[in-house]
Amino acid sequence: MRIKSIALLATVLVPSMVLASGAEHHDITMFNSDFFYRVFNFTIFAGLVYYLVANPIKDFFRGRSEGIANRLKEIEEKLQAVKDAKKEAEANLLKAESKAQEIVSDAANEAKLLSSSIANKNESILSMMDKQAVEKQLLESKKATRATIDNLLNDGFGNDDIAIDEARVISLISKKVA
Repeated sequence: MRIKSIALLATVLVPSMVLASGAEHHDITMFNSDFFYRVFNFTIFAGLVYYLVANPIKDFFRGRSEGIANRLKEIEEKLQAVKDAKKEAEANLLKAESKAQEIVSDAANEAKLLSSSIANKNESILSMMDKQAVEKQLLESKKATRATIDNLLNDGFGNDDIAIDEARVISLISKKVA
């Protein structure tokens, strides 16, 4: 309101000052020159420019500062979201590490159990194989003994070596039958 009244006063006074001039010719000094009028005109011009441009400039800078404040707020929100995500990721990392340790310990225990069960099975298979080998050796030695005895009996004695008469054969057969 104050600026409007100054602008109205200037529009009325300036033309009256400019048009009021004397016809005489004086020496030009600081006081009787138009220097003060020019300063006054410049002041009026600066006031009008301020009156016309001040509000848009203020609005521009106000909007700019609000925009910067909004962007800063968005950045702070994003920063907080990133911090929250980081905390969540760290918590998940701790859970994953503990789960990994649990899995490793379970795997180690399971490996021990499997190795002991495999060792037990191998030992039982080896003992069974040892028994089978011993039995096979006994069987093979019996077979070898029989084969040797059969060879000796078959090759060593012929029909000519044994003299059996008929009476002796009949007595042997009757003993067997009886």
